[in-house]
Amino acid sequence: MLDTPCLVIELPVVDENIARFQNLADAAGLKTRPHIKTHKLPFFAKRQIEAGAIGITCQKIGEAEVMVEGGLRDILLTYNVIGDAKLDRLAALARKCTLSVTCDNLAVAKGLSARFANEETELTVLVECDTGAGRCGVQSPADASELASKINELPGLRFGGLMTYPPMDQADNIDKWLSEAKRHIEDTGLSCPVVSTGGTPNLDALTAFDHATEHRAGTYIYNDRSLIARSACGVENCAAVVKTTVVSRPTKTRAIIDAGSKALSSDLLGLEGFGMVREAPDASIVGLSEEHGIVELGDSDWDPVVGDVISIIPNHICVVTNLFPTVWIKDQNGEMTEMAVAARGKLR
Repeated sequence: MLDTPCLVIELPVVDENIARFQNLADAAGLKTRPHIKTHKLPFFAKRQIEAGAIGITCQKIGEAEVMVEGGLRDILLTYNVIGDAKLDRLAALARKCTLSVTCDNLAVAKGLSARFANEETELTVLVECDTGAGRCGVQSPADASELASKINELPGLRFGGLMTYPPMDQADNIDKWLSEAKRHIEDTGLSCPVVSTGGTPNLDALTAFDHATEHRAGTYIYNDRSLIARSACGVENCAAVVKTTVVSRPTKTRAIIDAGSKALSSDLLGLEGFGMVREAPDASIVGLSEEHGIVELGDSDWDPVVGDVISIIPNHICVVTNLFPTVWIKDQNGEMTEMAVAARGKLR
C-alpha cells in the first residue's frame, strides 16, 4: 500500500496521450517537440522521441542538463538566458547536444553572442513572438524581422526561426501573425526554417497552423482538471492523480485529507476548488492549508471514512509534479515502480 500523499502515473494512459499528440501532428504535417515541464523525466522524454518527436523543449538550463545526462540530444530552450553563470552552462550544454534557444530582445542576443563568438559551433537562436498571450515576445511581425536580422549579424549566432507561446483557441490569428513575420524575414533574404507553436489546448486546431513547422505541448502527457474544463480531454485521459488519505470526518458534510498546498498546489486556473475527487466529482476541495485539504461533500452521496485512500485530479499538474520528489509509475499489469522526478526544482 502506497504511503500518502503521493503522485501516481498511469503508464497506459500516458502512452495513449503521447500517441494522440503524435497522430494529430502527423495529420497536420507538423513535427512534435514536446515540453518536459510536465513530467520532468528522461524516461518519458525518451518515450516521446520513440513515438516520433524530433526533440524536446525545456524552459530552464537545469532541466536541459538533466535531459542531456539522461540521453536526450535535441533540445530547444524557450527562455531568455541572462548572466555569465548561465551562459557558461549554456555553452557547455551546447557541446553535448543539438541546442537551440529563443530570445526576444537585442540585449539577450548580444549576451549570447559574447559567449558563443569563440565556440566552434554557432548557436541557433529563434525569435520569440508575442502572438497575443501577453508574456515574452516581440510585439509585431516587423519587430520579429528586425531582431532576426540583428541576431544573424552577431558573431557566434545563427538565426533559426520563430517561436511563440500562443493564446489558446486563436489558431487562425496566430498563424496569420506568424506568416506575416516569416514573409518580412524572407523579404530581407534570410530563411526562416522553423516556426514553432505550442499549447495543449490547441491540439485539436493543429491543421489551422498552416505556416508552422513544429508544435510544442507539455501538459497533454498527463492532462489535468484545467484541461477537462476546456474540453481538451476527459477524466479518462488524466494519467496523473494525487493519492491522499481521509484523516478526519469532523462533520457529516466535511472530510479532511492529508494533501494540502504542498501536494495539490494552490493554483485555481479560474476553477472553483483545488482539484477533482475522482471517486466523487460532485464533492469540492474548498480549501488548503499546507498539510490539510478540506473537502465539502455538499449534496454528494459519497460517505468516506477515516483511512480511505482517494484520488485527486489536480487543477494544474505541471506545478504538482514539481512538488513531489518521486512519482509512482503504474504499468498495464498494475505493477508500481517508484521513480525520482529528475528535473524537479530546476529553477535556473
